[in-house]
Amino acid sequence: MESKEKGNLMRKVSEFIVDKRNIFFLFFIAACAFCVVSAGWVKTNDDITSYLPEETETRQGLNIMEEQFTTYATARVMVENITLDTALELLPQLEAVEGVTSIDFYDPDNEDSQAGDYYRNAAALFTITFDGEAGDEISKQGKDGVLEILADYDTYVDTDVGTSEAEQLDHEIGIVMMVAAFIIVTVLLFTSKTYLEVPVLLITFIVAALLNMGTNFLMGEISFVTNSVAVILQLALAIDYAIILCHRFTEERQYHPAREACVNALSKSIPEISGSSLTTISGLLAMTFMQFRLGYDMGVVLMKSIFFSLFSVFTLMPGLLMLFSKGMDKTHHRNFVPKIDAWGRLAVKTRYIIPPIFVVLVILGFFFSNRCPYVYGYSTLHTVRQNEDQIAKETIDTNFGTQNIMAMLVPTGDYAKEKKLLFELERMDHVESALGLGNIEAMDGYMLTDSLSPRQLSELLDIDYEAVKLLYGAYAADQGDYGKIVSGLDDYSIPLIDMVFFIYDQKEAGFLTLDADMDSMLDDMHEQLEDARVQLSGSDYSRFLLHLDLPEESQQTFDYLDELRRTGEKYYDNVYLVGESTSDRDLSSSFKRDNVMISILSALFVIIVLVFTFRSAGLPVLLIMVIQGSIWINFSFPYLMQNNLFFLSGLVVTSIQMGANIDYAIVISSRYVELKEKMPPKEAIVEALNLAFPTVVTSGTMLASAGILVYFLTSQPAITAIGECLGRGTLISMLLVLGVLPQILVLGDTIIEKTSFILKAPIVTKRASGTLRVHGRVRGYVNGIVDAEIHGTIQGSLNAVVDTGSLEEKPDQEEKRLPAAEEGHHDEK
Repeated sequence: MESKEKGNLMRKVSEFIVDKRNIFFLFFIAACAFCVVSAGWVKTNDDITSYLPEETETRQGLNIMEEQFTTYATARVMVENITLDTALELLPQLEAVEGVTSIDFYDPDNEDSQAGDYYRNAAALFTITFDGEAGDEISKQGKDGVLEILADYDTYVDTDVGTSEAEQLDHEIGIVMMVAAFIIVTVLLFTSKTYLEVPVLLITFIVAALLNMGTNFLMGEISFVTNSVAVILQLALAIDYAIILCHRFTEERQYHPAREACVNALSKSIPEISGSSLTTISGLLAMTFMQFRLGYDMGVVLMKSIFFSLFSVFTLMPGLLMLFSKGMDKTHHRNFVPKIDAWGRLAVKTRYIIPPIFVVLVILGFFFSNRCPYVYGYSTLHTVRQNEDQIAKETIDTNFGTQNIMAMLVPTGDYAKEKKLLFELERMDHVESALGLGNIEAMDGYMLTDSLSPRQLSELLDIDYEAVKLLYGAYAADQGDYGKIVSGLDDYSIPLIDMVFFIYDQKEAGFLTLDADMDSMLDDMHEQLEDARVQLSGSDYSRFLLHLDLPEESQQTFDYLDELRRTGEKYYDNVYLVGESTSDRDLSSSFKRDNVMISILSALFVIIVLVFTFRSAGLPVLLIMVIQGSIWINFSFPYLMQNNLFFLSGLVVTSIQMGANIDYAIVISSRYVELKEKMPPKEAIVEALNLAFPTVVTSGTMLASAGILVYFLTSQPAITAIGECLGRGTLISMLLVLGVLPQILVLGDTIIEKTSFILKAPIVTKRASGTLRVHGRVRGYVNGIVDAEIHGTIQGSLNAVVDTGSLEEKPDQEEKRLPAAEEGHHDEK
């Protein structure tokens, strides 16, 4: 038969792995050594917006800004418990720091400068611009210099300079791993059968995790979110595989020598574990279809982690079991996991009560979860643990309010049109300020892009008029505008910024000689204009910086973005808005599609796996209903508690709950389907709960603990949200699987039976004689002397010695229900 041939293949593979275990040991030692080094090659991406679809406005705008503009780093520095006079005394010291370009602070000599904007509640706010971008060394030097001057003051700094979310998360995840390791060891000791199986499980997992981390460099770069949670999720998702093989080994070890027990355990576990992993992989696979490409990033890394977990369990762990077998034999301990017969009997008694209540909860969960207050930025989120940067930002925001800065990109080339648009933007409600080349004052009331005649420029720079006319003629010739030279230059107007750059270039080329004072003034003016140009004028687009008095994320803000765009489109056909608010709105748009797709695909993939696993159309639907119900109930909590939830957790945790928590339901259902062939359904569900309880508790406790630890011990809002929902969702799934699924299985037994089907395979009858060794399920007639362990039913007569176990005669009708022997090891002589 086909099943027998598969069994023989699995056994041959298992024998090879066990017998060649030293070769596998050498391979894993070399692979781990390589991965220790290659783990340092992994590049992490801190920018979550880089995973936005390319067609979104934010992504397109960011690409333009990265290519055409320089964005100098800034810092908001708040100094507490000082007077305004002391702050004014500190200002020149801070401005003199190398790496600091400028500082925005109260200017007593400027009538437009308001002290209340910079000094409140005995705290002064300095807005500092550095000479480089956030990652440049000069900016880090500037920040360090500022902090050195302010070392004796109570100082809070809000900046991207010298900060790395990835490094902060690595430190926090290290703490999570240490606490998680203690919890995992405690759970394993509680649910294990021998003490020395714990190091076998830990070594297997550590190697699998190291292999996954050491191969992440093959992806080029991965998200800091993926890099941080992958190890925790790999542990929680894949530890079951090692536990299944370990428990199989201890069961087989009761009857066989170590090698035979290991081979038997591995040959039986490979199909079982592979089937179990398919549901998890199905949920993770659904993540790769997300429009928001962070889902693809995380899905691929986690699927890779499942592969390495399977590979380590199938090829490394058998050798470890052989290595530790003697110690495991000597360290057996009593079973600490209690029997839950009473719970099982209660489940049977409440089979007409609990399911209706569950249906009501599922309906309410569906209703509330669809109203879950998802958010797409960090501005409204608060974490249990806060790092120094978060505390500083929150303190500054509390004292001086939040910032919402928006960039508007418009096609370059028309200074007059830019000035008109800037003037209109400044007059709009909710725009506190609008900054562009067209409204930056150069000197004496002239803006940078104002067009000046030769006479006006001569008076402005105090240069001889005839000399200026010569410069204008040279400029016209350089631009190929010879008509102006012929018609006269008196009325020829050139934008101030263009003329200053032209004069500077002529001076640098040696065509123009200026006196020392004029030369110094020109150099200073050129430096300032160059700073403005690289920030605000690109090769194809000009950039306006808008300060809004609206929150970063709200429906009012999202609606106002459309109003800003309509204003820009009065002057230009192509306008981009870029900022935290536009990013949040784009994430919102992609989430609506991704959320529906993840829910459908993860459920669909899992159903397909379950249909062929159980060969039933009804049972998968019952299991999916329980897990989908747990997902809806899980995401009802944010709505009921009025707590905002970061959208990413909804996508990730939905996939993981559907792909991983479904395993708990599969364990109970598999036991139930198997046992109800030998006993009535009510007794079968009680025994199924007893047998499945240790597995569900072990796996569920680890996954829930991992999520809860991440929630309480990390400060990154996206990570904490995943941890919170994963921990809560796993606990809900465990409760429903142990407290609702049993009743549903008993009530739905008729549906399960009526929707079952058999996959017909060609039957191959084997004929042989002599001394035979048989491994597998046997159905037919045997004529000879049998020396074997038999677990099954014999129809006919028996004349043999039963050394161990028992012999029970059954009525004919039961014999017809059990016509064949279970898979076992038979010697036929």
